[in-house]
Amino acid sequence: MKKIKTQYNRRSFLKVTAASTGGMLIGFSWLNGVNAATPADVEIPEEWFEINGYIKLGNNGMVTIYSPNPEIGQNVRTSMPMIVAEELDIPWKNVMVEQAPLNTGIYQNQFAGGSLSIRLSWNALRMAGATARAMLMQAAANEWNIPVENLTASNGIVTDKSGNKKATYGDLASKAAIIEVPKEVELKDISDFKLIGTSQKNVDGKKIVTGTPMYGIDIQREGMKLAMIEHPPAFGMKAKSFNEAEIKALPGISDAFIIDTTIPEPAWSDEKGYHHLVTIVGDSTWQLMQAKKKLKVNWEKISPLEGNSSHEAALDEALKNGKVQGSRKDGDPDAAFAKAAKIIERTYTAPFLAHNTMEPMNFFAHVTEDSAELIGPIQTPEALEKSVSKLLNLPVEKITVDMTRMGGGFGRRLYGHFGVEAAAISKKIGGPVKLIYTREDDMTQGTYRPMYKSVYKAGLDENNELIALSIRGAGLPAGAVFPNRFPAGTVENYSAEKITAATNITTGAWRAPDSNFTAGVEQMFIDEVAEAAGKDPIDFRLELFEKAIKSPVGKVNDYDPERYAGVLKLVKEKSGWGKKTPGIYRGVAAYFCHFSYVAEVFDIAIENGEPKIKKVWAAVDCGIVVNKDAACNIIEGGIIDGIGHGMFSKLDFKDGVAQQQNFNTYQLIRHHQAPEAIEVHFVENQIAPTGLGEPGLPPSIGALANALYKATGKRYYNQPFTSTDQKQLSVDSAS
Repeated sequence: MKKIKTQYNRRSFLKVTAASTGGMLIGFSWLNGVNAATPADVEIPEEWFEINGYIKLGNNGMVTIYSPNPEIGQNVRTSMPMIVAEELDIPWKNVMVEQAPLNTGIYQNQFAGGSLSIRLSWNALRMAGATARAMLMQAAANEWNIPVENLTASNGIVTDKSGNKKATYGDLASKAAIIEVPKEVELKDISDFKLIGTSQKNVDGKKIVTGTPMYGIDIQREGMKLAMIEHPPAFGMKAKSFNEAEIKALPGISDAFIIDTTIPEPAWSDEKGYHHLVTIVGDSTWQLMQAKKKLKVNWEKISPLEGNSSHEAALDEALKNGKVQGSRKDGDPDAAFAKAAKIIERTYTAPFLAHNTMEPMNFFAHVTEDSAELIGPIQTPEALEKSVSKLLNLPVEKITVDMTRMGGGFGRRLYGHFGVEAAAISKKIGGPVKLIYTREDDMTQGTYRPMYKSVYKAGLDENNELIALSIRGAGLPAGAVFPNRFPAGTVENYSAEKITAATNITTGAWRAPDSNFTAGVEQMFIDEVAEAAGKDPIDFRLELFEKAIKSPVGKVNDYDPERYAGVLKLVKEKSGWGKKTPGIYRGVAAYFCHFSYVAEVFDIAIENGEPKIKKVWAAVDCGIVVNKDAACNIIEGGIIDGIGHGMFSKLDFKDGVAQQQNFNTYQLIRHHQAPEAIEVHFVENQIAPTGLGEPGLPPSIGALANALYKATGKRYYNQPFTSTDQKQLSVDSAS
């Protein structure tokens, strides 16, 4: 068994007490005393290292595990308690899970983003369960007056090894509550896991399918009003005045005004685009939507109104003369290109994208003179609490933020402006209110996936060996280039530059930030280079990784080439790569992000002149898999998400105005466009879990494009691969 120090202190061990039921309540500020085992070459903000939660064990043997992290569909409300329950060694059927509220005095950094939840809390969650188990065993040892070494704990029962005595956790709970917390506990051997690695149903599954109120949109309070907002039609404008009297006179409308949500010293998560909002308050969403149609607002211009042409020009100028934000250079790329026998140079682009969460943006707020209560779907509750504190000039101790389950996030709900807006509206009307966005409000508000443009260049010698490779990428506002990721470390002469470009369009994290673009274009380019070298796409990649394994170039390469090669070999085996099937066209891609490795193979057929994705194979190395079915689901969802956005989605701008404002013009993937089958395989190892919520998406765009090339004979350099006004991609089969 592995021993781990609990390192408890006034902050890391908060409370051990008898619960009101005669049970046992254990509170931990878990990561204050636990090493997150972050690789030395990866910078992670310190505040992300901390997570909290507590266990409540009843005298009937049932255990409630409070989940502090926001749930956005990544299944942490199931998988995190599974880790605790594994070390506690309690039957899963005896576990209840509840969402903990935001409490910065007890919990730290209750946050959902970056595929970090399980990775950063692995040891902490195990420690919480193991500590509770150790205290229960010590309580039994004290009760029976025998050494604790003579006892075992399993399935919620402590047993004397001689077989003479046994007691349930419920029997021991009140006695364990007064046991001194051990300074060191033993963790299970990974080979002894019984729960981790199995498939457990989502703890909220029944509530979701039966429509039990659990989302922010479901919140109801006595006396609660509803509110909607109208922000400027274009970036670079603000509201000056509107037909206030006319709007207030409409049926069901109780108030209308302009609010200012400007935050003093704003944080990264605060709104940067629209701070002055026309607000309508009323009794029903229908009445509010009808009132919005009658708004007549005087907008004033405060900065240049950007459109597609100016965005494209800004990216072109940045690639020529822009500020380099990050770079790397190995060898002498210029000299290598000068003597190359073949040079392949390609330019790739991708548009702004919206998040389009299924659940409309919403938040409840009730602000009084000396307090503020907020409830809703938020990925960064602590950041929201701090922003509301600044806006209202209230101490954070006077603000409560309760998290509801989220109907999608994808990074959209990292940014808490909709909660700030709800608080501002509640203060203005002096009562409780629920703010609701229409789809148009959300799609035109901003916080988009940035617009990108990257140039890739490769040089091959007379033997078709890759001797030089360069990458230059610009973005609005920053390029999608990771200088130390693959292909860094595999080419003697290599350069990479990440370049910034100014825009007033507000952008933010979108599922697998930057990787969602980089993976696709990198893997498209690698395929084209492999073809120019006359090599099989997988074999070519494996040759590069072999170089990185045996003689890596440079001292800082962010990835493990053996694990990278491992997923390629696994997907090659599982897909039967190399096998020719008439009418089937194959593409491959592999990518590393969020500390995980994913390789995918797409099989495409041409049916009625249009591509049909017949099957996708995915090989994933994310360390130990906690919940197998849930892990498969999240990879499958990422693949489908990547296909849809790579094929169809985009946001255009004209004079600062988003041209796509709802799903009639912004196309998402349809059911019939999804793969007919997806097969997911996980590399089995004993490495602590890494990220899983995002890594499935990035390689899907590259594998799709590479398969489409085989099917159509056409390379794809600009996303989306088909324009948004087309329902399907029409192609001619390649000969």
